[in-house]
Amino acid sequence: MTLIDFILNVAGLLLALNLRSVRFDPFARALPTTLAGTLRRTEPQNLRRWHWLAALVILLGLRGVFYWQVGPAVNWTPKLDLAFVVLAFPLRDDASHFGSAELFSLLSCLQTLLVFHFWLLTLLVINRGRSESDPLHRMIVVQLGRLARFPTGALLLMPVAVVAALWVSCHPLLVQAGIVNRFKAVSHLLGQSALAGMGIYSSLKYLLPAILFVHVITSYIYLGQNPLWDFIGSTARNLLTPLKGFPLRFGKVDLAPVMGIVLILLVLHTVPYLLLSQLSARNLTIWPQ
Repeated sequence: MTLIDFILNVAGLLLALNLRSVRFDPFARALPTTLAGTLRRTEPQNLRRWHWLAALVILLGLRGVFYWQVGPAVNWTPKLDLAFVVLAFPLRDDASHFGSAELFSLLSCLQTLLVFHFWLLTLLVINRGRSESDPLHRMIVVQLGRLARFPTGALLLMPVAVVAALWVSCHPLLVQAGIVNRFKAVSHLLGQSALAGMGIYSSLKYLLPAILFVHVITSYIYLGQNPLWDFIGSTARNLLTPLKGFPLRFGKVDLAPVMGIVLILLVLHTVPYLLLSQLSARNLTIWPQ
C-alpha cells in the first residue's frame, strides 16, 4: 500500500505539472502575428487546464475512497512523515473515517508537490549563476517562474515559511480528524509549524546523495553525451565546493563525492535520528504538545 501511495503521488505530481505547463505551451498562446502563431498542431488540442485540474481532483478523491475501503482490510495505517513528527491516520471502513482517508490523500499529494518544488529551489540555489542555455537549468527556471529571481536567502527560507503556514491552516482539520491534539497555547502551534517547516530539509537526504552517486558513476564510466549527465556533474561539483581544500584525491581516485554523501547522510539523517531516539527513550520530545 505504501508503494501504491507513492505511485499515486507521482501521478498526482505529473498531473499538477501538466496543469502548470499548459500556459508555457507556445502553440497554445501564440498570436497569429508571430511565426509560431501561424503554426498549428496536426492533432486536435483538446486538453485544457481545467481538464488536468479535474483529473487531479478525481485522482485524489478516488484514492481516498480506495484507502478508506482497502486500508483496514490489509491492516495498513497511512502515515505522513514530517521529520520531527509522524502523523498517523488510523482507518476503519465506517463512515466516520472517510474524511480521514480523504485528508491523508490530499496532504500526501501536497507533501509530494512541496518536496518536488523544494528540490527545484535547491538545484537552482546550487547552480545559481549557471548559464540558462543549459536545457535542464532553463527548465527549472521556467518551472519556478518569478521565484527564480528571488535572492538566495529568501529561497532558502521560503519553503519553511510555506510549510509552516500550511501547518497552521491544516491544524483544525487534523484536530477534527483526531490526528493531532488541540494545542494548549499559541506558542505550541507556532513551534509545531516551525518544526514542520524545517522538516522539509530532511528530504534532501534523498536528492543530494543520489546526485553525488550518479556523479561518481559518470566520472568513471562513459555513458555518452547527455545534458542530464552534464547537469548532474556541474551540480555535484558545486555541491562539493566546501570540500575543495581537503586532500581527498589520491591519483585518479577522488573521494570527495563519497565524503559528501557521508556528510549529508550524517547531518540530515543519522544525527537527527539518534537525537530523536534518545529523546524518545527518555519519554521526551521536541514536538510542542
